[in-house]
Amino acid sequence: MTPAAAPARTPTQKLRRWLPWGLLVALVAALLGTLLWLARSYETEQVQRALERDNADAVADLRHALTADAQALRRMTAAATPPQWEAAAQELLIAHPAWLRLEWRNAGLHPRAAGDSPFASQPLPLPADPAALQDACFEARQSGAASFAPSRFMLREGLGVEVMPMCVLVAPSNAPQTYAIAYYALDGVLDYMLDENYKRRQSVSLTEPDGTRLASHGAPRRGARIFTSRQTLDLPGNPLVLRMDGWRGAPNLFPDVLSVTVTLLAAALAVVLVMLGRDFRRRQQAEDELADALAFRKAMEDSLVTGLRALDLQGRITYVNPAFCAMVGYAPEELIGRSGPAPYWPAELTDAYTRRRAARQATGGSTLQGIESEYQRKDGTRLPVLLIEAPLITATGKHSGWMSAVLDLSEQRRVQERQRAAQERLQAAARLAAVGEMASLLSHELNQPLAAISSYANGSLNLLPGAWQTGDAAQLADVRLALGRIAEQAGRAGRVIHSVHKLVRRGADARTAAKPLALAEAVLPLVQLQARKLGAGVDVRIPPELPSVSCEPVMVEQVLLNLARNGLQAMAAAPGERVLTLSAECASPDAGAAARPWVAFSVTDTGEGISPDVAEQLFTPFFTTKAEGMGMGLSLCRTVVEQHGGTLGYTPNTPRGTIFRFTLPVALEHENQEELQV
Repeated sequence: MTPAAAPARTPTQKLRRWLPWGLLVALVAALLGTLLWLARSYETEQVQRALERDNADAVADLRHALTADAQALRRMTAAATPPQWEAAAQELLIAHPAWLRLEWRNAGLHPRAAGDSPFASQPLPLPADPAALQDACFEARQSGAASFAPSRFMLREGLGVEVMPMCVLVAPSNAPQTYAIAYYALDGVLDYMLDENYKRRQSVSLTEPDGTRLASHGAPRRGARIFTSRQTLDLPGNPLVLRMDGWRGAPNLFPDVLSVTVTLLAAALAVVLVMLGRDFRRRQQAEDELADALAFRKAMEDSLVTGLRALDLQGRITYVNPAFCAMVGYAPEELIGRSGPAPYWPAELTDAYTRRRAARQATGGSTLQGIESEYQRKDGTRLPVLLIEAPLITATGKHSGWMSAVLDLSEQRRVQERQRAAQERLQAAARLAAVGEMASLLSHELNQPLAAISSYANGSLNLLPGAWQTGDAAQLADVRLALGRIAEQAGRAGRVIHSVHKLVRRGADARTAAKPLALAEAVLPLVQLQARKLGAGVDVRIPPELPSVSCEPVMVEQVLLNLARNGLQAMAAAPGERVLTLSAECASPDAGAAARPWVAFSVTDTGEGISPDVAEQLFTPFFTTKAEGMGMGLSLCRTVVEQHGGTLGYTPNTPRGTIFRFTLPVALEHENQEELQV
């Protein structure tokens, strides 16, 4: 008897059996296909991003190079005559192969000098459109930076080239404005101004914004996928686009991704079991380390001298360390769980501290910079503290309260009080030393008005006999003028004594607002008197519209008088024309100085200058090169200027002589000062 045959499965049963497997296979295939597509897309995107980075770096390099070219051209033109300019232009053309021609034009764009590139066999015909060049130079004058005209196609040595002019405004301080123009070959810009690393991996071209290609370097390889990047080279007056066409091969990662995926799927189960075992061991180790950390933290908190206090969001104390308890005199059980006003707050400060805590809770911020407060110990004594607070954040990132570090400032306050007392003693000693400085300053400064009084008195004695006998009105007027000068210089001597006395006592509140021209005119008669004796001239170049300076006028007048007399004495034996120049101008503050305007005074002579040996000791007290000098003039001048907040220095004059220069702060409108009238 043969066995009964198994019933055949219907198509519906077969479908139900294989459908889950088919879905699983399809899901795995879709997953693998997605992974392959994502990997390929990622690699393609990385290639495109690398090209974009290269293009952005190349644009930045070109902008930097063009800016450096403009600066080099401006520096070369600013201090050159046409013959010098042509020689310097040849050197620049050799150093910049991308330049075809350099021109120097005046304010009306008429040529003054020109030079062609030595690398060209024939001179370049003027390629610039006059209207476009005029627009570029107008924009350069308006912006103060280099401006570019649109490029033009030119035939050069049988080949076509796009030529782009660059116009640079040259405005030296002592000459009229001119323009320096450089003509770039755009293919030369790509060949010589762009790094080879950019051109080795892709073709590079300069195009107009509409895509018209102006110059290019390199060509894509055959069979390679082209990746394109465009970056705008936004030049003033002539926007260009730097285009890069990369010929990198598109990634083909199918075998690699497939093998890695299969390997990962096969090793996944084994890795999961290993990870579970390691995770169990790590948990055990973490629990042991946590117990050790808690013990370490407890020992560290017990050894701290800084008080620690934790508050929850409602202001209740949740933790205090032993140092904090010792600081305020309360036990931990008396503090933990307390809300509302803390028991260590002084009664009269409770409301202020409550408002401060409420404001801090409302903002949720920290006070890492520290807040000085005052606490009251349990025995009633007070102590100053520095309170530093930071939010308490849980492991899940939730704000649960604030942690406070409290520093006892009692010892610091005692140290500060001792330092203050020591500082007062040092200031007393400094004032005693200033008495000697005042004596030296008086002996030096009084020599000048007393000498002037003597000179005017002798002149009056010489004029009196003739005026008395003849009754000449002119001579009597001279005698009257001399007597007025004697009275004026006697008054100056008194003001010098009064000013030096205030200077030693640091009387900065005695400063007034004085016009620079008034300061110079106050000493001008004495300077002209000595200049006539030496056969020298005096030139005052101080504009009357300069702002007033904040100074002690008598002391600044003495500085000007000392510097002027030193300059006249330096020209006494000098050959040629002898002219002493007094000038002033507005000056900018030094780097790092307060943003307050300054006025710079200059005293310029045409003497023989200062030798290096003398320059090393020029401002040293009691050093002098004069037989009758005291060696205090320049030292005291520097002291006076520095006490006004300015600086005193010197530089050589051209072609000979020395320029002494010092600065004074401009008087501010809100300062309560009386202005010295011209």
